[in-house]
Amino acid sequence: MAAPQPAMMLPRELIHDTIVLAHKPSAKIHYTFTPGRLLQSSPHRLIVFLNGLMTDKSTWLPIMAGVIRRHGDDGYPPLLAYDRYGQGLTEDQDPQDQGREKGRGHDVGDVVRDLHQLITQIDKDRISGSRGQLHIVFVANSIGCAIARLYAEWYPGFVEGLLLLDPMMASSKFDWWPDPDSDDFSPDDVPEEVTVEVLREQRSKFATIFGTDVINNEGLDRRNLADLLPHSDQPYLQGPGGRGPVVTIVEHDPERFAADSLQSMGTPISLSMKYTNPIWHHYNKGVAQITDPNLTAPASGLHKV
Repeated sequence: MAAPQPAMMLPRELIHDTIVLAHKPSAKIHYTFTPGRLLQSSPHRLIVFLNGLMTDKSTWLPIMAGVIRRHGDDGYPPLLAYDRYGQGLTEDQDPQDQGREKGRGHDVGDVVRDLHQLITQIDKDRISGSRGQLHIVFVANSIGCAIARLYAEWYPGFVEGLLLLDPMMASSKFDWWPDPDSDDFSPDDVPEEVTVEVLREQRSKFATIFGTDVINNEGLDRRNLADLLPHSDQPYLQGPGGRGPVVTIVEHDPERFAADSLQSMGTPISLSMKYTNPIWHHYNKGVAQITDPNLTAPASGLHKV
């Protein structure tokens, strides 16, 4: 039985339903899907939207609706968004979590395996598993970008494109700023207006909210994420036909981010501009190198919004 649609005006082409993954038969996952409007020459392609840690698939529904309305006449591929276990409209927790420490039952690797099973079943049941090799395009945000990268690494030959929106630094412990309590700390390392007390407060605040050991509602354990993706620029990914996927990174505007961080976290703008933004930008430049260096697609590369 189909799940109720969200309380917003969406095209009737969007289907809202639940699915039980074959390897986890005791839990349901909520998803939104459209089979697309395929032309005779359309490739066997699926666009998959991947949520961040603090958002759910509802953030993608306006995007999916926009694709349908804009490309309804000239055709568009199947689109899929879903809520991971314990997230959004997926009320069931991951069955793997049962009997384990709260918040430590499954990691990003488990999410990737679940995603592959979800795509396999959607392709077979709702698209067409007989049209040859499926080509996947991931549109991802935050930790969804790490999920997309790991999927492309573990399942080579499937991922045709990665649109990564402000990727999280998977190899980071969110420890970006000098530690005022370390033996080698020097006040000259931080902007003049940033006191030791403010620096210590900011480090503590970010660790409490964003630290990899912080438990989240979906029970996704991030403590080993840096082991799963230890480098921003490795490994090289292999897409369909042996070539690398198109990789496009859209990163935040540094000045807007600094202003937002000041408002939401009390982070001095100078601290964001000297440390957080440059470190993040360097990481994103590395991610842009995980595909074929000779790729000439005009959309590929690093962009700011």
